[in-house]
Amino acid sequence: MEHDADRDSSTDFAGRPRDREPVVLAAEHSRPNLATGRAEELRPARVAHEDALDAALRPRSFDEYIGQHRVVDNLRVFVEAARRRGEALDHVLFCGPPGLGKTTLAHLIAGALGVGIRPIGAPAIEHKGTLASYLTGLAEREVLFIDEIHRLQPIVEEYLYPAMEDYRLEIPVGDGPAAQLIAMALPRFTLVGATTRTGLLTSPLRDRFGIVLRLDYYTPEELAEIVRRSALRLKIDISPRSCLTIGKRARGTPRIANRLLRRVRDFTEVEHTGAIEEPYCGRWLSRLGVDDLGLDEMDRALLRTIIERFDGGPVGIESLAAAVSEEADTLEDVYEPYLIQEGFISRTPRGRVATRRAYEHLNLPPRAGNLPQSQIQTKLF
Repeated sequence: MEHDADRDSSTDFAGRPRDREPVVLAAEHSRPNLATGRAEELRPARVAHEDALDAALRPRSFDEYIGQHRVVDNLRVFVEAARRRGEALDHVLFCGPPGLGKTTLAHLIAGALGVGIRPIGAPAIEHKGTLASYLTGLAEREVLFIDEIHRLQPIVEEYLYPAMEDYRLEIPVGDGPAAQLIAMALPRFTLVGATTRTGLLTSPLRDRFGIVLRLDYYTPEELAEIVRRSALRLKIDISPRSCLTIGKRARGTPRIANRLLRRVRDFTEVEHTGAIEEPYCGRWLSRLGVDDLGLDEMDRALLRTIIERFDGGPVGIESLAAAVSEEADTLEDVYEPYLIQEGFISRTPRGRVATRRAYEHLNLPPRAGNLPQSQIQTKLF
């Protein structure tokens, strides 16, 4: 059989003409590297995926980043100081709900430092060997980004301590009384961790981060500007009023704002064939189940469950999760933060309680016995 290196350049590895290369199966785009004998990285960019669009919409520098002004301004100073000294940036921990830009900021840090970044999710680090392979593969001043770092295995977390403090790995050799620890030097790197559950981080790990920054929800005006810039990159014609409509219904989260923009684009291409403008934008968002305050069908189901099945509360998170057929962790991580911040749910020692605003939003008559004590006093006086 003819060797692959001697094939005509007009054909691909499978012998097909390159101009007829299929675009549906991304796996067919991988070709073996003749030097290493390994398959090259897959190239899924030929197919438009939601994740690829999210990456394309991310800002490329701190100047393009919208919102989180205090966090971004402080990061500029820390990164510039480390760059001028030629040192690795101190380890950084980002806290906050999902979708607020923790991963984006990690990539911006690496870009501002002029170094590479190696992202990995904490659940993928199953044992110490996996972590060691990532640490030993880092270059000087490079960034290691661990998402959902609170989900690290305890033994892996302890293995990370000397790497963060002293830039070394302690490798055990031998068993029993003759066992020894061999220290292996690591390049000075920057660990960037992201977590949505700060309370689950152990104190030894949290204290080893020199920079701890918390991200808050965005204002509707900031989200409107994010939608406007995303529309420019996606070449979508949208009115400023529609940008603000999407911003108000995006739950304070850029990821949700960009997702709603793409769904509204689908509606306008099929049903309107023109610019995204009011009142069509609001109607399409309502068809998606997103109301004027950004609550979706699950949010409303949670509130109705507390009010109608549990008499307004209090109700424990496990009972609430069973009632709506959802995991308790999902309720705590995804739905509860926004509902609590917007004043629809009150968390008490006995459980979750629906507030007066929840009754009003669902057009249900509140009863004084179902409201928190603070709201009853406010109502009486």
